Amino acid sequence: MMSIDSESIESATRDRAIAVSVDHISKTYPVSFLRLKRLFRRRFKPPVEALRDVSFEISEGEIFGLIGPNGAGKTTLTKIMATLVQPTSGSVSIKGFDSVREDEDVRRQVGLATAEERSFYWRLSAEENLMFFARLYGLGEAAAKKRIHDLLDRFEIGDLARRRFGELSTGNKQRLAVARAMLPSPPILLLDEPTRSLDPLAAARMRTLIKSLATEGARVTVLLTSHNLLEVEELCERVAIIGAGRIRALDSPENLRQVHTQTERVEIIFSARGGTKQEAELRHLLNDDFELTAAVRGDEWVLSFSREPLDNKLDSALNVLHESGAVILSVEAKRATLLDVLESYENEESRENGSHS
Repeated sequence: MMSIDSESIESATRDRAIAVSVDHISKTYPVSFLRLKRLFRRRFKPPVEALRDVSFEISEGEIFGLIGPNGAGKTTLTKIMATLVQPTSGSVSIKGFDSVREDEDVRRQVGLATAEERSFYWRLSAEENLMFFARLYGLGEAAAKKRIHDLLDRFEIGDLARRRFGELSTGNKQRLAVARAMLPSPPILLLDEPTRSLDPLAAARMRTLIKSLATEGARVTVLLTSHNLLEVEELCERVAIIGAGRIRALDSPENLRQVHTQTERVEIIFSARGGTKQEAELRHLLNDDFELTAAVRGDEWVLSFSREPLDNKLDSALNVLHESGAVILSVEAKRATLLDVLESYENEESRENGSHS
């Protein structure tokens, strides 16, 4: 993967207009029927703080990732941007329109596809559902039919057009949800786990489609939430990590990995034909920082260790192997993944919560 530094990321986003601006958004869900519960002395949980002072901007044509554990606030934030939920404080601007004061204008700019879609009519066919929503979007009959035909073909579900929605597989329902979000050709797409229920091939095609939307023709701005971190790394220019309702980090996937840790794990696979004697010699020459294990096949061995940038561990290991007569078959270095980064922030959050309890 090409390395992208923070300055180049900031420069690239500065050169484009801002499509989405999230400004100090907080959202607290109050206790329902609080007075009655107090009157009858019922126990109740405290108000839920779903979002806390969240701010970021998304440039036009950018695919922006939002990742975090379940309950971190991803879905709440997406619904606020789509005007389905109002924030407790702060504001969201979509193409210059305020999500509260100008909600109708915002809805014209946004297409929303959620992972748990409940608003389709199960007795209507896939095509009839899309026609119903197309007319709500204000598309005329002829334009709606053409748009629906194009989208069904694009998502490779044209043969399912006349099948009832309730008869579709979970994956095909998900594809239809994304197709519906794209019906009015909105400049901004909010995609909540768009590949969650898709098989590997369908998921790969969905990623290709999302990438093409942001790079071809009238470039679409995409906010993507996903638990598939490899997908996020593949698609997203920048990623925000959210936990307990607040943004923990925001940068390119590459920079998030580098900030998380500069260390890398190195594995050297080599052939040691000298048997037990050569193994003993290697263990004598290598210190405790190096782990030597027998590989699955024949006389192959694996030497693994962690190293910091610019240290001499790799050179030392290669010299030791060369002096012992080993034949080096491969050298592989593994950096931290987005999963490692996400886990580190979750652990940090757990420690913070533990210290406050």
